[in-house]
Amino acid sequence: MSDASPTTGFWAIAQQDPDRLAIAEPNYDEISFGQLFELVNRISHGFRAQGLERGDHIATTLPNSTLQIALGLAAFQSGLYITTINWHLVGPEIAYILRDAETRLFVTHELFAEESRRAVDEAGLGRERLFSVGEVQGFRPWSELIDGQPTTRPDDLQAGSFMFYTSGTTGRPKGVRRDLPDAHPDDLGKMAGMLFLMFGIKPHDGHVEITQAPLYHTAVNNWTITALHWGHPVVLMDKWTPEAALERIEKYGVTYSHMVPTMFNRMLKLPDEVRKKYDVSSLRVMIHAAAPCSVETKWKMFDWWGDVIWEYYAATEGGGTIVSPQEWRENPGTVGRPWPNSEVVIFDDDGNEVPTGASGTIYMRMGGSEFKYYKDEDKTDKARRKGFFTVGDIGYFNEAGYLFLNDRANDMIIAGGVNIYPAEIEGVLQQHEHVQDVAVFGVPNEDAGEEIKAVVELVPGIDASEDVKADIIDYYQGRMAKQKWPRSVDFTNEMPRDPSGKLYKRKLRDPYWEGHDRAIV
Repeated sequence: MSDASPTTGFWAIAQQDPDRLAIAEPNYDEISFGQLFELVNRISHGFRAQGLERGDHIATTLPNSTLQIALGLAAFQSGLYITTINWHLVGPEIAYILRDAETRLFVTHELFAEESRRAVDEAGLGRERLFSVGEVQGFRPWSELIDGQPTTRPDDLQAGSFMFYTSGTTGRPKGVRRDLPDAHPDDLGKMAGMLFLMFGIKPHDGHVEITQAPLYHTAVNNWTITALHWGHPVVLMDKWTPEAALERIEKYGVTYSHMVPTMFNRMLKLPDEVRKKYDVSSLRVMIHAAAPCSVETKWKMFDWWGDVIWEYYAATEGGGTIVSPQEWRENPGTVGRPWPNSEVVIFDDDGNEVPTGASGTIYMRMGGSEFKYYKDEDKTDKARRKGFFTVGDIGYFNEAGYLFLNDRANDMIIAGGVNIYPAEIEGVLQQHEHVQDVAVFGVPNEDAGEEIKAVVELVPGIDASEDVKADIIDYYQGRMAKQKWPRSVDFTNEMPRDPSGKLYKRKLRDPYWEGHDRAIV
């Protein structure tokens, strides 16, 4: 293999260097490019044997595994749409996606048997195209899809696409669907890593990627698949813990990953002796996104890992910003400037572009890329303005053209006519030594309309008590203006986040607005 012009694209690499490490499973089993190549081809032939045609849709509820990755690659070379469904969802929620996407083949795992059975019953899926890893009543064994199928590539290859669903943190999830590309999958595979070049990540180049969050998440899946197209071994984690991540970083010489700030916060809560136990000197480009990261947390990560932390801001729908470690140091708190071929603007409620330094709704667009929310033209239209789209985030540009986020519009608190952004308050509370996680939101107040509520998850070993609460209150009162102080603090045993870091804040907030009784610890 020539270092001057390294081979890119999963299928080309697999045929040129079949013994190359492709995947280290969560249990440390290792899969080569050649082995993955053969599995992908068998799955593709299996799809055809099931009568699937270009543009058909398949769905999965699977843990992080070689099979989940192989199904994505097989769909991509078979002209199919694939949705990796969040396996935390319950039956009716999964059924909604299966119906909405018009799923023709569904693969699940025995770990999610109960909810998968509920989902297919409610969605009315035909039993002939239901497959399971392990035993799930009403599903065919996974082996029946691939046994006896050729390991060679099918003829007439066609490019497929992922069809991700928005997270549904504020309502029903919507499928983001693009027209299937009129291109050969190999050609697209070779170009898949163009995004990586923005972060200085080159093909091969000794890189190793670690997948720390579930593959049902848009960015996590994209980064994992792209790593393989770029010739980088992938280290898979299934159930993430901070120490297990550090152990794998050292063991495999990991160079980059896609992370969320919750992971940073939990790593920083580890005892010093545990953090110092692991060698992280291999790290080169640790990229984070998906949720606001407090300035204090990021400075601490720079102190620990050095200038290897990049950040970007984007949406499943397309477009975004990027910031290097050096740029962030000069503009602390920024999520960067628009990446190439992407435009970002800020409009007020009347659709006028706001001046520098003024906050408004963030709108983006990515070149000529178009999308639609599947079967929801109204939502598609409402998200667009003047050729741009929004996901409802609020932010502003500084004089140097760097974007800063305030919060999501639907999370903003209006107390006595003053706009309060919870993310800023959460960033302060997160630094308290006893706070593992925190959510801040508005609850009803008869006089002011809303008042600020903080719900805290304490670090393991710390018991909820009035003394701990008083210490937390004293901590934030010395670090924020009075108008930002939470009027009350509650405790919870576990914050409703999915493993990708997405906080389902409405699950905490809604009971207060419905007038339910609550107990303050």
